Amino acid sequence: MPPQEVINTKGSVVGEANIEQFRSTFRGELLRPGEDGYEGARKIWNASVEKHPGIFARCSGVADVVAAVSFARENELLVAVRGGGHNVGGRALCDGGLVVDLSRMKGIHVDPAKRTARVQGGATLGDVDRETHAFGLAVPAGVVSKTGIAGLTLGGGVGWLMRKFGMTIDNVLSFETVTADGKVLTAGAHDNADLFWGLRGGGGNFGVVTSFEFQAHPVRSVLSGLLVHPLAAAVEVLRFFREFMRSAPDELTAYTALLHTPDGMPVAGVIPCYCGELSEGERVLKRLREFGSPVLDTIQPMPFPAVQSMLDAFFPDGNHNYWKSSMHQELNDDAIAAIADHAKAMSSPLSMIVVERYGGAAGRVGASDTAFPHREALWDIIIGAQWTNSAESPQHRAWARSAADALRPSSLGAFLLSALDQEPDEIINAAFGANLPRLMAIKKKYDPGNFFRVNQNIRPA
Repeated sequence: MPPQEVINTKGSVVGEANIEQFRSTFRGELLRPGEDGYEGARKIWNASVEKHPGIFARCSGVADVVAAVSFARENELLVAVRGGGHNVGGRALCDGGLVVDLSRMKGIHVDPAKRTARVQGGATLGDVDRETHAFGLAVPAGVVSKTGIAGLTLGGGVGWLMRKFGMTIDNVLSFETVTADGKVLTAGAHDNADLFWGLRGGGGNFGVVTSFEFQAHPVRSVLSGLLVHPLAAAVEVLRFFREFMRSAPDELTAYTALLHTPDGMPVAGVIPCYCGELSEGERVLKRLREFGSPVLDTIQPMPFPAVQSMLDAFFPDGNHNYWKSSMHQELNDDAIAAIADHAKAMSSPLSMIVVERYGGAAGRVGASDTAFPHREALWDIIIGAQWTNSAESPQHRAWARSAADALRPSSLGAFLLSALDQEPDEIINAAFGANLPRLMAIKKKYDPGNFFRVNQNIRPA
């Protein structure tokens, strides 16, 4: 069966001769509908996403990315960019167009003397941790090892080390980027500084980032694990956690999660990660561990990559997912009550509400120093609906929306970009906050035709 026709944004068929010419210069793999491997390629982590690209361009290197971008531009194809991770909102795919697929570009080079890591755009956090850990180093990035480094970083990047070393974007030294006109640019503090600013929190709006240069930090072992309470104690746990974190040192990042254990028990879990001296960490966490009547306490010294993979089982491939984000300056009692009530009313035992505590080094960066604007937010509540039966989608999405609505009175009206599903423009714009006008000007300079628009889109000024 011959591959299906490729249709561009004007509704015209892209000629087979053009496609074959592209194929002859492309070193990676091209996949089209009807060809072996295509159906597997279009399945991503979130089963709720059902799209049919016209061409997958699985790139082997930067030259392939340039070729794919140039081919799409010359033939007026819609373009999506795929990294290596979750992509809850499905922006890694598009209907009918071309997917610039970086998932095979996972190269990582660590320079232990400079404490830097050069990471290609298809790598996951697990890939990065494996290479940096061999040198006793870590890059501050995320909380789940299957997360893609590219999407996480471009959205800001929050994780287990952020209170000590800042957000992921605070640890980027440079970006290698293919822009809409097919040029390869290095963006850093002294090269294309405006683009460097915009890529640190502006999402995938300005080009395809083929590699990142990160500052790494000496982190080998941390104090971490699960501290689990019955869900019935959720209000008390959250109130204690709020007060406990007021005086927490920068070395401690900790989150709470209201969810079900694999055997179906509803719980309120606390997950700390202390990255300083372990003996001091034992002292810092003593009060947290002695609070209430936990049913499980697994806190212990462990290699940092073990922390990064501790929650992987709660985010399996192939389930349906729908997320909401709600950022707060303070976590008041009304918000805590709303979180607990909606956790007890979860419509799926696979769903969860995660309460993330920020601040520390990440909060001491100015709101306009990078494109990520919400440095004042101390809390982000991630409402993650997850289920297996597509017929149940309406009820689980409704639960997530209801929880977000209940939190709105105390929220900042701000959102974490990488935790957003498909949302209307006003939500996307709020995620960029007061930095949106500057981002629109940068978009106009580097992508005036909005070539890269299958993303949390910033329109050119």
